[in-house]
Amino acid sequence: MMLNLVIPVAYVLVSLAFLMSFWRLLKGPDAPDRILALDTLYVNTIALLVLLGIDLGSAIYFEAALLIAMMGFVGTVALCKYLLRGDIIE
Repeated sequence: MMLNLVIPVAYVLVSLAFLMSFWRLLKGPDAPDRILALDTLYVNTIALLVLLGIDLGSAIYFEAALLIAMMGFVGTVALCKYLLRGDIIE
């Protein structure tokens, strides 16, 4: 079956993207680059969880991916507001 070949390749590619985003998070020249790298890290984490859910055939991983997506969005918005205004809550 083709899925048995595609899933491991997807694991490797998404893990590589995760590592490159983590490198940008550590070595980013300024704060916007680091915020974008953090945003990309949580998107890669979501992709890994979805792949794991497909591989294991369990729906709980999809729910975890949804929770990470919601928290990641709120975190990115809060960091951007802090970066632009210096304050999160007005």
